Amino acid sequence: MRAIGQQARAAARVLAPASTAKKDAALLAIAEAIRVEAKQLRHANEQDLQAGRDTGLGAAALDRLELTPERIESMAQGLEIIASLPDPVGVIADLTYRPSGIQVGRMRVPLGVIGIIYESRPNVTADAAGLCLKSGNAAILRGGSEAIHSNRAIGRCLERGLEVAGLPASAIQVVQTTDRAAVGELLKLQGYVDVLVPRGGKGLVERVARESRIPVIKHLDGICHVYIDDQADREKAIAVAYNAKTQRYGTCNTMETLLVAQSIAAEVLPDLAARYREAGVELRGCPKTQALLEDITPATEADWGTEYLAPILSIRIVAGIDEAISHIEAFGSQHTDAIITENLGRARRFLTEVDSSSVMVNASTRFADGFEYGLGAEIGISTDKLHARGPVGLEGLTCQKFIVIGDGHIRG
Repeated sequence: MRAIGQQARAAARVLAPASTAKKDAALLAIAEAIRVEAKQLRHANEQDLQAGRDTGLGAAALDRLELTPERIESMAQGLEIIASLPDPVGVIADLTYRPSGIQVGRMRVPLGVIGIIYESRPNVTADAAGLCLKSGNAAILRGGSEAIHSNRAIGRCLERGLEVAGLPASAIQVVQTTDRAAVGELLKLQGYVDVLVPRGGKGLVERVARESRIPVIKHLDGICHVYIDDQADREKAIAVAYNAKTQRYGTCNTMETLLVAQSIAAEVLPDLAARYREAGVELRGCPKTQALLEDITPATEADWGTEYLAPILSIRIVAGIDEAISHIEAFGSQHTDAIITENLGRARRFLTEVDSSSVMVNASTRFADGFEYGLGAEIGISTDKLHARGPVGLEGLTCQKFIVIGDGHIRG
């Protein structure tokens, strides 16, 4: 792992000043290699799938692991999309003259070497590699042992694309070993690795955050809320709250708790509950919700702080916006929270007072995504306040340094 770190640091020095054209050429060459090697990728993936079946992986885990022809093509297209995005590296902002005559501004530069630790989905190998490459960062990719054959095969496509563009193969390295000790060693590579990004279950993220000696970009939970205000449009409220829960269950931006103002609850909850039940969603409610809806499971205190990632929804009826904000502050995970209201003042207040990485008005929490935000792609969601917050795209994988331009200026 130390040798990998040394190679990555050396490659980062080559990659940081690389031209946009050269980086884009590498991305397009990798996309082409993925298409050419699609059959080999499927064969490698089948080895992982068979090993997963033999060890008793569940259906959901096997689905995340599988590389269908459509998912392989999606990897290639994702790299092409990243190639089409503006390059943030080298962009100079806020260049202004100071009274002394010097010009002071800020230039966007790569972070350096990014270590990414992830589970299950082998498509993350291509997505993460593409984002790191475009933003001028070297990357060390440590996928889960359950996807080792798939990740190695994708890694060979990465090497081929880098070679075609004349960039060092060590700019993007896929860790070849399945030894769990490799993760622990990666967490200690300060001096070689500048930032770590864990992508996976809560246990993985907690371990990385706890043990790492290197800064981490992360989020632990996605306990997202939708609050239906008493001045909400009924049809908007039902449509948004239904979509926020049912569009996809296993994502970090899926609503887990619905908050409803007491004076509008009888107007929206019966129809909304019927739609949820038709979709197979289990409803758990506070005493007021139980009094309004039949056959609803009582919600416990633990429910308010649970990320279900499943067709389960907690519902709480609140007095109004004050109680809704207090509930989010007490139980939220600072990921994504939304208000449904036609009252501009309350919308502005919700935007201001709710301390989450994404705060929305009259929109589904499922929009909290790098592609939907116009970032093209994301390496993950950050609920921290430093260094990046929300979906982390190309710009989030860079930082700024001050630049000063003079003409022989000296300080008197």
